[in-house]
Amino acid sequence: MMITVRNAELADGKFVAPLIIEAIGDIANRMTGETEPKAIESELINLFERTDNRHSYLNTYVAEHNGQVVGTLVIYSGDAAPQMDANLETWLQEKGAETPKVDKEAHEDEYYVDTICINPDFRGQGIGTILLEFSEQLAREKGYKKISLNVETQKEKALQLYKRMGYVITEPWTIIDEPFHHMVKPLYC
Repeated sequence: MMITVRNAELADGKFVAPLIIEAIGDIANRMTGETEPKAIESELINLFERTDNRHSYLNTYVAEHNGQVVGTLVIYSGDAAPQMDANLETWLQEKGAETPKVDKEAHEDEYYVDTICINPDFRGQGIGTILLEFSEQLAREKGYKKISLNVETQKEKALQLYKRMGYVITEPWTIIDEPFHHMVKPLYC
């Protein structure tokens, strides 16, 4: 299967948003200030089209097969996250939504894989590995010495993939009161 990875474009929002929602679950409700599925997706597309938050198209890449989006990757530097999170909190306040304190997800010296999700019809075909390898190359190009991610403690299959790729659990982490493993992989040039 031929997979290409490219920067996301504005038109990709309708394909990327459902994948992000699937990957982050209830976190999508809190980061959009919405509770209804259509509204969550609509507002996530809105965030995707903006340039000032974690899930902006500027931080997003897509995996394609024959012109179809089959996976997505959201990645950014840990030191950029506090400003992006402040922007999200301001946006939520301006729209009158409950404004959660956005939990820190990475250390400032890490290049952080926020979200990775593969279309269910294409899982088990190595696309996740391709996106992880792409993210590591991107981190190296940007001069980072380590890359990180958080995985929910009950997601055993994902945990095994990350371990196989060289990620190591470095500490427990909590995101919206849920337990995660913080995993880090050192990068060598």
